[in-house]
Amino acid sequence: MRINFTLHRCLVWRFAGFWIAFLSFTSPLWAQDRTLTGTVTSAEDEGTLPGVNVVVKGTSTGTITDINGEYSLTVSPEAEVLVFSFIGLETKEVTIGNQSTINVGMAANVEQLSEVVVTAFGLEREKKALGYSVQGINGEAISQVPNQSLVNNLSGRVAGLQVSTNSAAGGAPEFVIRGFSSVAGNNQPLVVIDGIPMQQTSNATNDERTDNQRFGGGLSEIDPNNIAEISVLKGPNAAALYGSRAANGVILVTTKKGKGVNGIGVDVNLSTTFERPLAKPQFQNIYGGGNGYRTWYADGWSGTVDGFKGTAGTDESWGSPMDGREVRQWWTGTETAPLVPQPDNWDQWWQTGSTMNGSVALSAGNENGSMRLAIGRIEQEGIVHNTDYYRNNFRLNSEYKFTDKLTVSAIGEYIKSGSDNRSYLSGQEFIWHHRHTNFDQLENYRAYEDVHIQPVGNDEPPNWQHTYFTNPYFWQETMVTPNEKDRFLGNISLNYEFTDWLSLMVRSGTDVWSDTRINVTGYARTRGAFDYGSYNEEVLRRQESNSDFILSLDKMFGEFSVVGQLGAIHRNNYYKRNYSDVNDLTVDGVYALDNNASPNSDESRIEESVVNSVFAAAQFGFKNYLFLDLTARNDWSSTLPSGNNSYFYPSVSLSAVLTDMLDVQSGFLSFAKIRGSWAQVGNDADPYLLQQVFNPKGLWDGSVPKFAESDEIANSALKPETTTGIEVGADLRFLNGRLGLDVTYYNQSTKDQILAVDISRASGYESRVLNAGQITNKGIEVTLNGTIFQLPNGLTWDASVNFAKNQNEVVELADGLESLTLWSIRGASLEARVGEAYGNLYGNKFARTDDGQVIFNNGYPTRLDGQHVIGNITPDWIGGIQNTLTYKGLSISALFDIRKGGDIYDMGTSIARITGVLEETAVGREEGVIGQGVKNIGTTENPEYVQNDVVASATTFYGYYSGRQYHEAAVFDGSYVKLREASIGYRLPSKWFDDMFLQSVRLSIVGRNLAILHRNNPHVDPEISSSDLGYNYGQLPSTRSIGFNLNVKF
Repeated sequence: MRINFTLHRCLVWRFAGFWIAFLSFTSPLWAQDRTLTGTVTSAEDEGTLPGVNVVVKGTSTGTITDINGEYSLTVSPEAEVLVFSFIGLETKEVTIGNQSTINVGMAANVEQLSEVVVTAFGLEREKKALGYSVQGINGEAISQVPNQSLVNNLSGRVAGLQVSTNSAAGGAPEFVIRGFSSVAGNNQPLVVIDGIPMQQTSNATNDERTDNQRFGGGLSEIDPNNIAEISVLKGPNAAALYGSRAANGVILVTTKKGKGVNGIGVDVNLSTTFERPLAKPQFQNIYGGGNGYRTWYADGWSGTVDGFKGTAGTDESWGSPMDGREVRQWWTGTETAPLVPQPDNWDQWWQTGSTMNGSVALSAGNENGSMRLAIGRIEQEGIVHNTDYYRNNFRLNSEYKFTDKLTVSAIGEYIKSGSDNRSYLSGQEFIWHHRHTNFDQLENYRAYEDVHIQPVGNDEPPNWQHTYFTNPYFWQETMVTPNEKDRFLGNISLNYEFTDWLSLMVRSGTDVWSDTRINVTGYARTRGAFDYGSYNEEVLRRQESNSDFILSLDKMFGEFSVVGQLGAIHRNNYYKRNYSDVNDLTVDGVYALDNNASPNSDESRIEESVVNSVFAAAQFGFKNYLFLDLTARNDWSSTLPSGNNSYFYPSVSLSAVLTDMLDVQSGFLSFAKIRGSWAQVGNDADPYLLQQVFNPKGLWDGSVPKFAESDEIANSALKPETTTGIEVGADLRFLNGRLGLDVTYYNQSTKDQILAVDISRASGYESRVLNAGQITNKGIEVTLNGTIFQLPNGLTWDASVNFAKNQNEVVELADGLESLTLWSIRGASLEARVGEAYGNLYGNKFARTDDGQVIFNNGYPTRLDGQHVIGNITPDWIGGIQNTLTYKGLSISALFDIRKGGDIYDMGTSIARITGVLEETAVGREEGVIGQGVKNIGTTENPEYVQNDVVASATTFYGYYSGRQYHEAAVFDGSYVKLREASIGYRLPSKWFDDMFLQSVRLSIVGRNLAILHRNNPHVDPEISSSDLGYNYGQLPSTRSIGFNLNVKF
């Protein structure tokens, strides 16, 4: 299955060798230089301008003006043109000629202050005309620090966008904008690539949290090197025209085109990074496996070892001190070996991962058309033994103007991806595994296949395990989960311009993928069982096709402007799943669906839905400073009842540029705009919720198919969900655009949510589908960016800060329903309760005094009766800080990602306390533990508290501080401050390539997830993406990556 793509590695080293040789042996010759001087002033008031960039065109040679607006620059005889530039001012070019003094006056650049952004359907609009919040990210910033997933590059950059990453090879992060708006459904935004809606789901069900693996998908499969710009439309106000799936916002991705290229241009990107675990548990290395301070062993076939006073086996590390004493171990048979600590055993297991990424893009263009062809390859080796991922991207963007009126464009991308073995995300054995286990011996398990405590047959497998757990090396080598995925997305559009103000676009596109997933269980080996294992195949196919018809108008009527769209859309969604399982392989090592002793277990499902839509949008402008936007859309969905399948939703927004309207623009206040909007977005249901259905239930008597009625009661009277939002904000820019501040307040509510609500099983069913639930989200977003300074020597510091705070509330559920459980584990639960914040964690908690001290009884903590709120998974606020220093061709950047609050129910750390593997559990092993808190020496009615001084058993004590005893003990604050990205890059002077075919060369040292500067749980990364909201159970550690990136343009 794996494609051996050695060309990529060859390219890396050939390019690296070429540039090392080039830089070592090239010695440019210099002619006599000369010095230019001058003063730069404002064209408006003739005041001097400090900080203006003065650069020789086509080179990196330059300086900036000092406090008096003066500059001095030494140039070579080949220098022909000086370029003067400054934020908010018009760039000016001056021919040098024989001049030695060049004075320049610079005027304000109105167009630069009026930034253009991409909005609905890919339409470019002036940002100042928008009545809602849109945040754009330049593609160059995204690709500066390479990552296998484009989503990871958005962390910390967008106000209100929360990304949850994972470290599995090829894993897809999850992301939400402005909090959770659905009680139990999808909260991810819609992703649109060059006008093509891209499906984000990758698993067999719509809930990706039900699986312990991430198969990648959606935005994570796009090559960041192909991105020109990303626009984030936040909430229904910005995304109303995109319809039912836009309630959670829209991420618009615009890829690079071949426009503006004369002849053929070549862009090569090569990068290699290496990954190691960033946040690892702090293990104790004093006590080995066992309990009662005794070490004993039961082999993998339940053969109990006598003489160590043990019982049936243990998976804990409450055994003897690892002081070299002789004990019998799994690999010694009837002999003994010293019991010694293995402090680095899990560091041996978590290997150094690597990611190699290469892409080549060819661009061409002229006055009639353009083309860009890009080919990319990524190879990733995971930090877990024998896990990997690969992806090949082939992308073509083309456009051709056949006549003055007709332009045709075609966009297509084929993505081939897969893995020889996918990583599991949770349940990693480090929360259980004995602290004396030598992983070198585990890896070499085949050398110990004859070592058994009790005799076994010659055809039995090696004795690879200690009690309870399969050797992880054996698991990763024989119980593999490969997959192979093919994806195509693309569209063809025709644009006809009737006049210079009226045009028609007809477009049709699709996103289709097919994924074959295999699960091999080489042996069923736990506690003595033995067979040849099992094998299953799952084939998934999803397709979404959209056809658009959009009539656009853009015309001036004196001081008034009108921009409008009128259109219709047809969308078709198709899903198919085929699954076949062989539970009893007959020939060992042959993994095929026909290697079976009895009929296979087969499943199949097909879903299809259609949505037809019409929409209209109009923007009215007055004197280019006052703008009114109106939109309306109506959808007809096949998943809703025929009498209630039509839903209409409008929006309105107003924006005013005060600096133009009141004529108050100045050198200090460059731009001031206020905006406000109201919007409503509808949403339909999943397919087949209207009528009762029968599901296949295997075979009766081995041959007759069985069907059973669904245990969920359908609802033929469903109505669409509705999200309504208001938004107000301000956009302020100061010092000729050098400093910008954007502030937004929003308040949105989603009601009539379509939920499956649990009912009494006495009814014969488990749940029923109904319209129930309303969630409100309100919050504030702030973005501040600017140039901190520009020194005369050319050193520039640019910075940006973003901050977002969201508060939500469950307003209502179904009639008579006050709480909806989202997950429940050992009595702890995540719930949506009426009148409370969404995502409250419930469980038992410690009994405390009024001042918060834990109350102890007989040395152990006590607890309150009943269920209580013990945390909430929603962060108090999130933010990011970006800093970039540039000096001529050198640039240094750092991105900090911040989250305050957002609790985690960390069952993994709880289990690691119970099993005695964590550092804190070594305290008091032999002398006992005194818990911090108070004890009651009075009565229940009249308590009298004094400091607790009762010694407790360490084994029992740490068991109380776990989710299996007291749920509160498993809750950790999810706050963190991370150095998310950092890079040091140097663009070689272009004059070095004057006589060559090269345009530019940039080499960077890059790092991602470099450090956690603050966290409240010493054992895990608070950001880890868990299999359930707010839940962690031995997650795969997050990783730190360091490497280099080379960009060459021809």
